[in-house]
Amino acid sequence: MELSDFLPIWEKLTDEQQKNISNSTVKRKFYKGEILHNGSSDCTGLIIVMSGQLRAFTLSKDGREITLYRLFDCDICLFSASCIWNSIQFDITITAQQDTEVLLIPAEMYKSIMQVSAPLANYTNEVMADRFSDVMWLIDQVMWKSFDKRLAQFLLNEINIEGTSTLHITHETIGNHLGNPREVVTRMLKYFVNEGLVQLSRGTIEILNAKGLEKILR
Repeated sequence: MELSDFLPIWEKLTDEQQKNISNSTVKRKFYKGEILHNGSSDCTGLIIVMSGQLRAFTLSKDGREITLYRLFDCDICLFSASCIWNSIQFDITITAQQDTEVLLIPAEMYKSIMQVSAPLANYTNEVMADRFSDVMWLIDQVMWKSFDKRLAQFLLNEINIEGTSTLHITHETIGNHLGNPREVVTRMLKYFVNEGLVQLSRGTIEILNAKGLEKILR
């Protein structure tokens, strides 16, 4: 796949701009668990996911993780190039959830073209607005939604992502996604077990009643 397959405004760039981006872009493979970007001082560059899955998360003062968003095939991450915007700093870590292939566009190259290309600037603002919407949605969930609803939504999302009702995931990993201690996750999962919604085994959660989880969200 070419850059034109990932950037919808590609044809609106000049030949020279296309050439500069193409020549500076590198293809990288990151293995599951590997860190791609770590904190606001790390300006990795613009990340385009070719295949795989990435996770962007932040840490609380007491060291707890909470997932801000995940990136899948053809998704673009701008926060990994936050140095493009001098007034915006994000302490975000990005890791590979699966073995993942990405394209990396150097931040300075992207910024130099964005400053003279209205189509690229507008597209970048749209992507950034979408990502901010994801973060604001998360804040709304954390502040106003009960944990049983958040956990039910997470499990439903996971079976859609993985394409199976049997999830190979630990309670600690779920806690890292949702920003809650493992013990809180375990207690709620045990409640779900008693309600006949899920079945637990070591490192595995089997969804027995997806419709029951959906009812929790109402």
